[in-house]
Amino acid sequence: MASRPRTQDLPVSIADIRAAEARIEGQVVRTPTLLSGPLSQLAGADLYLKLENLQFTASYKERGALNMLLLMDEATRAKGVITASAGNHAQALAYHGRRLGVAVTIVMPKPTPAVKIKQTESHGARIVLEGETFDEAYAHARELEVREGLTFVPPFDHGDIVAGQGTVALEMLADVPDLDVLVVPIGGGGLISGVGIAARAIKPDIELIGVQAELYPSMYAAFNDEDMPAKGDTIAEGIAVKQPGGLTSEIIKSIVDDIVLVAEHDVENGVSLFIQRQKIVVEGAGASGLGAVLRYNERFRGRKVGLIVTGGNIDTRLIANILLRDLARSGRLARLRIQLQDRPGALLSVVRLFDKHQINIIEVLHQRLFTALPARGVFIDVECEARDREHLAGLINDLETHGFSVQPVRIH
Repeated sequence: MASRPRTQDLPVSIADIRAAEARIEGQVVRTPTLLSGPLSQLAGADLYLKLENLQFTASYKERGALNMLLLMDEATRAKGVITASAGNHAQALAYHGRRLGVAVTIVMPKPTPAVKIKQTESHGARIVLEGETFDEAYAHARELEVREGLTFVPPFDHGDIVAGQGTVALEMLADVPDLDVLVVPIGGGGLISGVGIAARAIKPDIELIGVQAELYPSMYAAFNDEDMPAKGDTIAEGIAVKQPGGLTSEIIKSIVDDIVLVAEHDVENGVSLFIQRQKIVVEGAGASGLGAVLRYNERFRGRKVGLIVTGGNIDTRLIANILLRDLARSGRLARLRIQLQDRPGALLSVVRLFDKHQINIIEVLHQRLFTALPARGVFIDVECEARDREHLAGLINDLETHGFSVQPVRIH
């Protein structure tokens, strides 16, 4: 790791962040930092949660967007601002733009889900749909910036944005001064840059760990001087950034101790645990920090760990899928493919074994035609609910003892 510079040598200073804190005070939520008993017990560490999902638009992005808007002069604000985003930055800019009387244009890719378009429009922004990818939407936004005389507000790679995001760390360390380590999700790097500068100035020996999704390791690759692809479908879309910022890369290489990667199942596990153990809704990016603490558990065990819950904007159908997949992994929900002979009473004998073990049948698919089995062979898929893996294993063993071939249909 590069030697850490004095914080005043960085492009953004602690003074900039403290000024941003005073500037945005009362206009964003001063979110709590709470010790999570259930998650701390699970991790074997004291986990302190900075609940940025409690902001009005449910993400920390409001801090940077508002700070940049407030630093503009009246003439600039009067012309309006523009950005390219389909996520939290769009909502944050639209919300505070309307509050301050600034016209906001958001360029989104055409495939952006309708719910995100509607949410952003509800804050009074003009929505322009252009291109099939973010890169195409971004290019069009920069064209409109010049053509219409607007000011571009980037999602992360700007000093005013970094300073605004750094106010998260000022609040965390005011609430819990003796944190040992901060675990921060990284997309373009604006949050960890601001948080890192503030934390280093206040508590120089604090450890700073960044987290990226394995599918989008752009800052991880830059940090480690590697060449890695960044593509794929991740539930942590808030940190799915193909190209990290130039300013933020410079800051991160100077002050961050390490960046770790998390797999999709780590992020899913984080979302599920936040809901089931902490009773809060967290989006994939916001759950990646918890996923990292549990995946790399030994490096955090016994320490005071600050987790920034960056946002809570997650599709309800995705939540349902994640929770159901979690039930399947734990053995509480299963699908069993059972081969049997096509004769009277065969299905009844299977159902009786489910009743014997008190395992609830949710759905049955009885397949006769579309199968490679012989003409008198059939199979059924039974979706069922058990207490745990051991409970389910008892049923499977009993089915096989009675001559049925059983194959659990597994998820990854």
